[in-house]
Amino acid sequence: MALTISPRARRVLKILIILIIFSLLLDFIRRLYNFSNLFGFFKGHSGIVLTQQDILDDYNARQGQNDTGAVPVIPKILHQVFHNWTDPENPVITLPEDWERARQSCIALNPDWEYKLWTAKNSRDFIEEEFSWFLETYDNYKFPIQRVDVIRYFALRHFGGIYIDLDNGCKESLEPITYFPAFTTDGGHGTLSNNIIGGQPGHPFFYLLTESLMAWNWNWILPYVIVSYTSGQWFVTAMWEKYHALLSNGSVRGFDGVGWKPLHHILMDTRPDQPDPFVFWNQEHGGSWDNWDSPWFGWIGSHIGLVIKWVVGVIVLVVLLIASCVWCCKCWAARRRRKNGYKKVETNDVIV
Repeated sequence: MALTISPRARRVLKILIILIIFSLLLDFIRRLYNFSNLFGFFKGHSGIVLTQQDILDDYNARQGQNDTGAVPVIPKILHQVFHNWTDPENPVITLPEDWERARQSCIALNPDWEYKLWTAKNSRDFIEEEFSWFLETYDNYKFPIQRVDVIRYFALRHFGGIYIDLDNGCKESLEPITYFPAFTTDGGHGTLSNNIIGGQPGHPFFYLLTESLMAWNWNWILPYVIVSYTSGQWFVTAMWEKYHALLSNGSVRGFDGVGWKPLHHILMDTRPDQPDPFVFWNQEHGGSWDNWDSPWFGWIGSHIGLVIKWVVGVIVLVVLLIASCVWCCKCWAARRRRKNGYKKVETNDVIV
C-alpha cells in the first residue's frame, strides 16, 4: 500500500524544512559574525586599548606626583618557554643567538624580577603536579607548539607575572605594566596576540582560558587552524571576547569575587606605517612553529575584509542557486503534470 501524505501534512513538512534551513543559516551567519570579530572585522576588540607610550607617560606622571594610590598587582615574575622539540630530555639549553640576546635584555632591565624558563620537562612536571586533570590533553596535543601555548596560561593562572615570547626582547623596565590586573598585546589588526601576556595570579581570565582548553580541542584538519583555534591567538581572542561578554555589573559570572573590570590590550603594531612606537619590547625573528599552510593564513589575516566579503558573496550565490533550482524543479513538475493530462483546479473552475 502506497504511503499517502495529506496536503496539510505536506504543507507542515515544507514549513518545518524551511524553518530548519533558516535556523541553520542563521546559526552559520552568527558563527561567521563571531569568527569575523576575532579579527575585529565588524567591531573592535573588547576591553581598553592602550599604547605603550600611554602606559609609560602615565607611570612617569604618577611617580613625579608621588601618587601612592595606584598599587601594582602583577607579581614580578618573568615567564618564558623553550621546549627542545628535537631532544626534550637534553638538560642543556642552547638558544639561537638573537633569542638569547632578547632574553638577556629582559633579565638585565628587570634585575629584581624572578625569572622562570619553562622547558619541556618542567612544563609537563608542573601540569602533572598542579593541574593533573589536564595532563592527558596536554600530552595528546597534535603539535608541540600547542603545549608551548598552554603552559603560559597555566603558569599565569598559578603564579601570575608576565609571559614574553623568546623572540621578543625588552627595551624598558616592565614595572609600569604591573598595574594592570590582566592584559595581552594587540597587533593593531587581526586577532589579539598571546606573544606577550600577563596578569595577577588567579585572575578569572586565566581561569577562563585554562578551563576552556579541553572543550576547544578540536581537530580542524589544517595545522594553522588547529594551533590557532585550540590554543593560540584565535583561541585567546575568543576567550577575551567571551570574558567581556560575561561582565555584568562589574563582576564575572561563574567566578568568585566582584569588581572585575574590562581588560587592557596593549598596542604592539609592527606595520611600518603605524605611529605608535615600541617602548617596552622589540621584535626578533619568530615563526618557529610555522607549517605548510601558514603563508596562506598569513595572507588571509592581512586581507580578512576581502576574504569575508568573498565568503558572504559565495553564500549569497549558493542560496540563490538553491532557490533557482527549487523554482526550476517546481516549474518542471508543473509542466509534467500538464503534459500527463493534469491541470491545477482554480477556484473559479466548475467541475462537472
